[in-house]
Amino acid sequence: MFIELYHHKGHQCLMFCDTCVEHGEAVQANQFLIVDDDTGAIIDPGGNLAYSELYLGMTRHFPPHQLSAILASHADPDIIASLDRWMTATTAPVYISRVWERFVPHFCKPGKTAGRVIGIPDAGLRIRVGRGELWALPAHFLHAEGNFQFYDPISRILFSGDLGASMGRQVDPRQPVTSLSAHIAAMEGFHRRYMVSNKVLRLWARMVRTLDIAMIVPQHGAPMAGAAVREFIEWVQDLSCGIDLLGDAHYSVPTAAD
Repeated sequence: MFIELYHHKGHQCLMFCDTCVEHGEAVQANQFLIVDDDTGAIIDPGGNLAYSELYLGMTRHFPPHQLSAILASHADPDIIASLDRWMTATTAPVYISRVWERFVPHFCKPGKTAGRVIGIPDAGLRIRVGRGELWALPAHFLHAEGNFQFYDPISRILFSGDLGASMGRQVDPRQPVTSLSAHIAAMEGFHRRYMVSNKVLRLWARMVRTLDIAMIVPQHGAPMAGAAVREFIEWVQDLSCGIDLLGDAHYSVPTAAD
């Protein structure tokens, strides 16, 4: 039901990757549960397809009222469309960029989010969860205007949102990638389209090099560990993407009907 990414002294990082099927109606997406003794946090809880399995997984570790936080990297439906159900089932606040603070209530019935949405400032935030913290790291325009990644200093895992995503039948989310070269084909098209510019990728690479990272775990596809962590940082810092690739041909008035 889930993949255990880390488990030591009451601290666990769990990944749920089978809650929707990429080659069906919905894109494959990963959801994450951080457990610290009798509390924890959920990172990118996903849409309604993901809710039941993630909720049941959480209740095997602690009761719903002990959930400390719901963390959202940004406001896409595959990130947080299930928010209404989480607002009903738990008392946890939801942390999201201030850019999206007034947008996420649209996922919920009136009044459900009152007093429970905490806007993360652009510079980021350290969020207390149990005995430790999760660090909200600025990742703006990778790909959303207000975007955060979440670093767990205990497990040394960087939950990277859409950055690092991989797609395709050959990708197995249960199997961490330890060498990047053969994996690039599953990432390149997505990153060239969804990441905004090489400038932002270079700024991100400079920031994360200051961290001790054991694993980069994206919201889609396979985690990266070992040598693939450094190789991924080096690959994306030189990648042309987004607005780097656009020209007049991409902004032409259409001439044919469907």
